[in-house]
Amino acid sequence: MIIVPLGEAKNNLSKLVDDAASGQIITIAKHGRALARLVPVGKPSGRRIGAMKGKLTLPEDFDAPLPDEMLDAFEGTHG
Repeated sequence: MIIVPLGEAKNNLSKLVDDAASGQIITIAKHGRALARLVPVGKPSGRRIGAMKGKLTLPEDFDAPLPDEMLDAFEGTHG
């Protein structure tokens, strides 16, 4: 953990942000008292859009009408 005085943090913010992004935890202090922390952002927890691109294929008849018996099963009717 790195402790940086507020004035120094103002002058070196870009470098401190780069340091935090690389994994450092930086504490910003004023008059020797900790005020704030710069910490690395964790990896996104959600799925990345397009992660399966090129890995899935749809059959030609994907949007064809369902057979009557299957449609009845989905709708809960008996025909």
